[in-house]
Amino acid sequence: MNVSRRDFLAASSSLAAAAVWSSRALGALKQNVKLPDQPFQLGVASGDPSPDGFVIWTRLAPKPLEGGGVPAEAVEVAWQVAEDEAMSRVVAKGTKVANPDWAHAVHVEVQGLKPDRWYWYQFKAVGDTSPVGRARTMPPADSLPAALKFAFASCQHFEQGLFTAYEHMAKENLDLVVHLGDYIYEAAGGQRGLRSHVGPKLTTLDDYRNRHAQYKTDPALQAAHAAYPWLVTWDDHEFEDNCAGDISAKGLARDEFLKLRATAYQVYFEHMPLRRSSLPSGPTMQLFRRIAFGRLAQFDVLDTRQYRTDQPCGDGTKPPCGGELDPQATLLGDKQEAWLLDGLAKSPATWNVQAQQVMMARVDQTPGEKESYSMDQWPGYEMNRRRILKFFAERKIANPIVIAGDIHSNWANDLLVNFDDLDGRPVATEFVGTSIASGGDGAARPSKLEGILADNPFVKFHNTQRGYVRCTATPKQWKTDFQIVEYVTRPGAPLTTAASFVVEAGRPGVQNA
Repeated sequence: MNVSRRDFLAASSSLAAAAVWSSRALGALKQNVKLPDQPFQLGVASGDPSPDGFVIWTRLAPKPLEGGGVPAEAVEVAWQVAEDEAMSRVVAKGTKVANPDWAHAVHVEVQGLKPDRWYWYQFKAVGDTSPVGRARTMPPADSLPAALKFAFASCQHFEQGLFTAYEHMAKENLDLVVHLGDYIYEAAGGQRGLRSHVGPKLTTLDDYRNRHAQYKTDPALQAAHAAYPWLVTWDDHEFEDNCAGDISAKGLARDEFLKLRATAYQVYFEHMPLRRSSLPSGPTMQLFRRIAFGRLAQFDVLDTRQYRTDQPCGDGTKPPCGGELDPQATLLGDKQEAWLLDGLAKSPATWNVQAQQVMMARVDQTPGEKESYSMDQWPGYEMNRRRILKFFAERKIANPIVIAGDIHSNWANDLLVNFDDLDGRPVATEFVGTSIASGGDGAARPSKLEGILADNPFVKFHNTQRGYVRCTATPKQWKTDFQIVEYVTRPGAPLTTAASFVVEAGRPGVQNA
């Protein structure tokens, strides 16, 4: 079912103030809690779709940068899902309690809907009505859809640039969005950027809640959330830059580190459209999960931060030191890796998408005779990387596609089991997406581009402009478009396609579109 993006955005704006609600849903509300006006300032979101439903999310926060501004009482919130933008053909409804212990966030796991179609949803609390959001269900598990179109993004530093890319993303005709981490940044607010973070370096529940809320107040980010269901996973800045498992990169004692992580994980859950299966328990929270788009695509959403061993060679971009070859080193942890390989072995999908955080290709970052590799990425965990790629090859996994973020730059890479044999055939394809805003405007031709391409012939494209990556999959072909905005340090940047590539089903490797 195709829906005009222009019509949807116009309808969402007008219906935010005047939606149709059933008297039964309104009658279920408790009216004894007094809220300030406009409690839905953080917008709405949906996520983790299935063939019969999805999660819908909002948070009551009339004073978003001041702890939310809701009294420390439970508030009952009504919700509705409809088949039309006017919210007149309601197909599901109910109420949910917004609890102060969870920042008055609301997660509703909607079920019983028809597969493979769009729906609209909305919330109401004590007389105020939220904006309208749009979500879709996945196709039936045994179906083979004609096409899937999605975008992936990461790294949206609020201080370093505007979220212009999301303005354009919201106008695309996508089925879903995948966010690969660094949704927020944790450092204290500064005065050198275009806009300043609220608050100090994040340490408390209130600190984290205010920071997440600040990001959610961005109108472009709200529009992209309202337009599509999202699959989300974190990287490091949601908590601590370059953290590794239970090891602090900043020298915190383990007990202090895990206490801080429990705080960060709770607030992350509060602000994302996640199912209860991802509910954190202290400093642990399971984000790895699997979502299928019929038999066309299987998304394995991974977590390469929570379970990894420490980075080798002192972290950073370094020459090989031997530690990167440690067979016990892991990015995924034993449980997640076993889950991943088992799911891949059983996958019926044409395209098997690994939605994860860090670049898998072993890219030599120093042009010339000397070598250096990012120890925070898969090259720092070389044997783990080889094990995954060898599994792709030996088990003949159908069309593995790895997507990543983290490094504020675009890459299109062939993935080899052994990067010491550059004549080897690719066993998978990798697309790395740039940042939404982190790093400022970026460049179409980075200073080391020619040297990187010469030393790494499996790299087919690289630039550092801002934007997102759009992917279209059919049963026969995968197409990737690197969508960029030339500047984020001022508003109004147009969207252009920097490069496009295809992968033919059954033939791993990047080809020019």
